[in-house]
Amino acid sequence: MDSSRVNRRVGRILAMAGKEVLHIRRDIRTLYLALALPVVMLVLFGFGISFDVDHLELAVVDQDRTDLSRELVRQVTASGEFVVMRDGTSPEEAVSELRRGHATGVLLIRKGFAEDWMRGGAQVQFLLDGADGNTATQALAKAQALVEMAGRNLGGSRVMAAPPLEVRVRTLFNPTARSAMFLVPGLAAYLLAIVAVLITALTVAREWERGSMEQLFATPVGRMEIVVGKLLPYLGIGLLQVMLVLAVGTWVFDVPIRGSLLALGLGAFLFLVGMLGQGLLISVVTRNQMVATQVATMTSVLPSMLLSGFIFPIENLPAPLKLISTLIPARYFVATLRGVLLRGNGLAVLWPQLVALTLFAALMLVVATRRFQRRLD
Repeated sequence: MDSSRVNRRVGRILAMAGKEVLHIRRDIRTLYLALALPVVMLVLFGFGISFDVDHLELAVVDQDRTDLSRELVRQVTASGEFVVMRDGTSPEEAVSELRRGHATGVLLIRKGFAEDWMRGGAQVQFLLDGADGNTATQALAKAQALVEMAGRNLGGSRVMAAPPLEVRVRTLFNPTARSAMFLVPGLAAYLLAIVAVLITALTVAREWERGSMEQLFATPVGRMEIVVGKLLPYLGIGLLQVMLVLAVGTWVFDVPIRGSLLALGLGAFLFLVGMLGQGLLISVVTRNQMVATQVATMTSVLPSMLLSGFIFPIENLPAPLKLISTLIPARYFVATLRGVLLRGNGLAVLWPQLVALTLFAALMLVVATRRFQRRLD
């Protein structure tokens, strides 16, 4: 291919991109959807969605009424993770509070606790509301740790046998176990997937409805030139989205960037190309804004939330869903974001995710171009 032909093709692509930029400037709603909406949703979801469980309401039934039992209650609730909302008089009354949903747990200290403690065989009972599995699991872990710590602190002068093996646990990458550190990278991929697909699906479908595609068919611009020219402006907006979302995540939620910026930028570029190509394919197939919105929602919102590892670990999915998740690009972008932001990974570790994103982007562009026929049905 000679240079003059290449120059003409590049010129036509740039002309298509300039035309699309004019459309975006005339429709300020597109810019709001592309730039403001992801940032607003990230802040709302980042603060609104949390798996952190604290300030759990605790009903206490202290039947021993000794200084030792009261000190145990004080130490268990000193951290603020459990808050005594009621000092019950009987186990039945405390369980009734659980049944009404007024308490998350019940700390039951039987009569004779202090005497049993001095003999080395004291026990306490902790009852939990298991209706919310996530809350119950975290509350159980917190309760066990707090009661064991209180038991060590209450040892006093009594000789405590040293355990034969001591385990010291250190949590890497998110030592404080903050939900925001886990959720923000997934939220970024989820929001970018939705916005990228919706933008191209709606804007191109609108041109089909208005009949402006007929004017393009009368020009010498080829299918690939139309596809690339239409995607370029939205790709630029998408990359700006990525920078805004990451800036907000770093500034508002203190999410670090520990890894390779090259891997992060390449992953964002490939992910956006793939999602924009998916939106273009939807618009080409549907040619209707309403249908395009429904299809874009079904193919981007639900898979990006449920099958990407954003909320639910992929390893815990049933085998059929785990297989389907390999076709979801958000899965690989979420892994890329968490690898770069939290674990400090680079290209040497993240190359499988980048290869998967490349294959998806290439597939979407090829299929969208082949379906983009220069004719009106």
